Amino acid sequence: MFETRAHIPRHAFSVRDAARAGDVWRSFQEIAVDASSDAGWPPKRYRDEGTAFIVRTMTVRHALEPYYGERLLGRSWISRMRREMFSTREVRIVSEERGPIASARQEWVHVSASLEPTRGSASLLSAFPVEPEPPTDDTLAPELPAVTTPIGDAPTQRFELDAWWTWMDPLDHANHPAYLDWCDEALSRRLHAIEIPPVALASVAEEITYRAGVTGGQRVAVESKLTGLTSEGHAVIAHKIFAGEVLSATATTVRRLHGHDDASPIVRALR
Repeated sequence: MFETRAHIPRHAFSVRDAARAGDVWRSFQEIAVDASSDAGWPPKRYRDEGTAFIVRTMTVRHALEPYYGERLLGRSWISRMRREMFSTREVRIVSEERGPIASARQEWVHVSASLEPTRGSASLLSAFPVEPEPPTDDTLAPELPAVTTPIGDAPTQRFELDAWWTWMDPLDHANHPAYLDWCDEALSRRLHAIEIPPVALASVAEEITYRAGVTGGQRVAVESKLTGLTSEGHAVIAHKIFAGEVLSATATTVRRLHGHDDASPIVRALR
């Protein structure tokens, strides 16, 4: 179990002082990198050995919206390792005052310099022992809530953008939280079109599975479709993200609106 101070920078917060989901994901990434570095595997060591870990699937559940300056604790551990190349990393962000903020489960793939899956070395595997049992105070499971009210007649909404070269990460691809930014931007524009302030958008949960990287200069398309509501009335949206004609990722986001009793404005925006 690795523990550290978690930090979400000021620019991650909206005008209502709520951290955006994509920036909570970036905080998870920093905690995971810090945990790897603490185990003797900082980013430079991976680069020197010509390997890396890339995210295959990430699932996040939000309990509370963090506010800037809140004292946060980050926790991380490896809960599963398969075939010496596929690892499951659990990451948590907890407020010292208010309890669980958000939980993540990251499915990582160990790859070569050419991004092909490859088995980890003995020194790498020994640095990350598996801890299958979560801490006793781990109460927020990173799972998507179920759809209890399906909506089958919503149209597919399409949002397009160009991937900026200045978005590229150390592997020369768009970093994985950017995909979540694109999904939320697509929904924000639909809300704005019906005169609902996009700043009211609040995160409940999300999951993204990555299939191919987005590189600088590519045309990105996000196709979003409302699929239903949860038992608490939150909207569930399915997304497909394309880089050109290639399906780059699939995603599900579960969203509510701050200051609204239900998600009916989201339903109206997407129908």
